[in-house]
Amino acid sequence: MLFRSSLHDWNGWATPLRGQHRVVRLDLPGAGLTGPVPGPGHPDDYSGDALARFVLATMDTLKLQRVTVVGHSLGGEVAWRLASMAPERVSRLVLLDAGGLSAPQAEAPLGVRLAGLPVLGWLGDHVLPRPVVELSLQDLYADPRRIGPELVDRHFELLLREGNRRALRLLLQRQRPGEDAERLSRLRVPTLVLWGERDRVLPPSVGADFAHRIPGAKLQVFENLGHLPHEEDPPRTVKALQEFLGPR
Repeated sequence: MLFRSSLHDWNGWATPLRGQHRVVRLDLPGAGLTGPVPGPGHPDDYSGDALARFVLATMDTLKLQRVTVVGHSLGGEVAWRLASMAPERVSRLVLLDAGGLSAPQAEAPLGVRLAGLPVLGWLGDHVLPRPVVELSLQDLYADPRRIGPELVDRHFELLLREGNRRALRLLLQRQRPGEDAERLSRLRVPTLVLWGERDRVLPPSVGADFAHRIPGAKLQVFENLGHLPHEEDPPRTVKALQEFLGPR
């Protein structure tokens, strides 16, 4: 997870999938351009279940009855929670370096570590310098040479959206890795687990744990890729998804 990321991270997958499948991307609350949690009820609720309900509400708005749900990192946790809450709405599940399970050897990016500290986290609501974003991206890529200034600018500028930095801090304070993990064993949906071999944030052992817990899940690990395999090597990783989806 890097500062919640955004729908732009999926550019390398969306283009080859168009024409074969309908592709719907969205920014979760507190990420990208969506802004903080909407509504007067629980404006600071960034729990996994609350975010899953947000996705379900978006599906209702778009009149999407049953879909393949793809989620990365925090979005992966939201995806499996959605599948457990509303299994009738999910035809297939794809978890990409997904969150929600304990990861004893996890190494959070610099920006995330700073945002999680009480005082610095509050300060990060207002100040999070571009160099910190760049260093955090380097933690997430297996090969930092693939990180260009445009990529850093995009992640940094989306953090400037009002409420996004505060949302990151609240999210980190709320995280409970392993909470509700027993739901995974009750999933009955075709599931593909994709992972970067050199993911330092959520090591491949976490992907193996997902594949073990979800009945019938298939695990594929990509050599020489980090926590953002869909960004780092879109052609190789989207091919795995296309094979899983099959011909339309």
